[in-house]
Amino acid sequence: MLYMPFFVCTAPVLCSSRYGLAILSCYGFFVAYALRVNLSVAMVDMLNSSSSSSGANDSVCPRHSSPARPKHNHTASVYDWDSETQGWILGSFFYGYIITQIPGGYLARKYGAKWLLGFGILGTVIFTLLTPVAADLGAGYLIAVRVLEGIGEGVTFPAMHAMWASWAPPLERSRLLTISYAGAQLGTVVALPLSGQICFYLDWTYVFYIFGAVGLLWFILWVFLVSNSPSSHRRISETERTYITASLQNELSPTSDYIPWTSILTSVPLWAIVVAHFSYNWTFYTLLTLLPTYMNDILGFSIKQNGMLSALPYLGCWLLSMGGGQLADYLRETCLFRTVIVRKAFTIIGMMGPAVFLVAAGYTNCNYIMAIIFLTVSSSLGGFSASGFNINHLDIAPSYAGILLGITNSFATIPGMVGPVIARSLTKSNTILEWRTVFFISAGINLFGALFYTLFGKGTVQPWAVHRVGRNSDDSI
Repeated sequence: MLYMPFFVCTAPVLCSSRYGLAILSCYGFFVAYALRVNLSVAMVDMLNSSSSSSGANDSVCPRHSSPARPKHNHTASVYDWDSETQGWILGSFFYGYIITQIPGGYLARKYGAKWLLGFGILGTVIFTLLTPVAADLGAGYLIAVRVLEGIGEGVTFPAMHAMWASWAPPLERSRLLTISYAGAQLGTVVALPLSGQICFYLDWTYVFYIFGAVGLLWFILWVFLVSNSPSSHRRISETERTYITASLQNELSPTSDYIPWTSILTSVPLWAIVVAHFSYNWTFYTLLTLLPTYMNDILGFSIKQNGMLSALPYLGCWLLSMGGGQLADYLRETCLFRTVIVRKAFTIIGMMGPAVFLVAAGYTNCNYIMAIIFLTVSSSLGGFSASGFNINHLDIAPSYAGILLGITNSFATIPGMVGPVIARSLTKSNTILEWRTVFFISAGINLFGALFYTLFGKGTVQPWAVHRVGRNSDDSI
């Protein structure tokens, strides 16, 4: 597009509305993931160590020394949940999460994403605040609350993708979306160690109260500072509004009523994203929900150390996703690499790299340093996929990006539903060999997903995605 350089230089980044949206949505995903993962650490402290099979006092490797815990933090209830019940509790969030994926994309396109995303996260916040009460009532009530949290949070990614379809200029997509979605890794990085500290110095109930309060603050900011599109934004400059709308004029469908469902569901590039997304999330969700358990049961780290060490892989993932977004757009805009080449290269690095180091982690036995290094490198490399398949929906069908993400994320939620249950059923005795099997399964699925996406992924707008003007695709490799 010949006009792009002109508009880029007249729509600065500093104080822009599009980057303001990226930062505030980053905060939103920070909240979403903090509320999603805090249970993983709190679970370690919620179990009755004398009768639970979690091995809270015993571990495969020698247990690390830990300072004495303050006496006042033993007031919260503890529960006698076996490993199977723990797996169902940790995985129950995703049974709700999968329900609202496709409806979330459709409703965001039809009615706008602002309120859908806002109320979705607000619902998750409210049920998070009710978590201690539900746990006291019983495992079934806690599972129900987690399902309801998932229902609220299920609209977040489809709604945000639909919003970025109206806000993100094509050559800034990697930068804007990686800033936005980096909140997911950042929320994990902060929530895991902070949850461990809260459990240590207070008790596990405060994990849910504190993060719930942070979520309420985000909702207030979101309501007053965000608009569905540049055209409805009250504070955007005319220069930036013109820049964004002009850059998207040949990519968006002119109507929100027509949805080419047959073309969408038979699109091979979309199914390439589905397979990659499912495969990546198998590893991601397995580690997200069970890494604190592995740190406790196998490596013998205390609740205070657990959260800090469990956060390291996601700190690396956050850093590489942010850097990867800058690099991806640099390669496309300055080095003139085709979009499909960049998306596939980043997907290969972000999926095959983690597979290799995850398998290596299974062979470290009780070498704590190497185990943590390999797990950290594995998850860190996964950050590159944020500029790979993860935002490819906007490349192939920006008008329907929210719906497409709803479809791919529906399939990608299945690993969150069954992954923890399968992993815990495979690790009933908590041996290193059992956990090695879990790592091998995850790595194999990752490799398959990377290969499938490399063969069938595309990088340009598909003909069915633009009502008035089709585009010739020259991105097959």
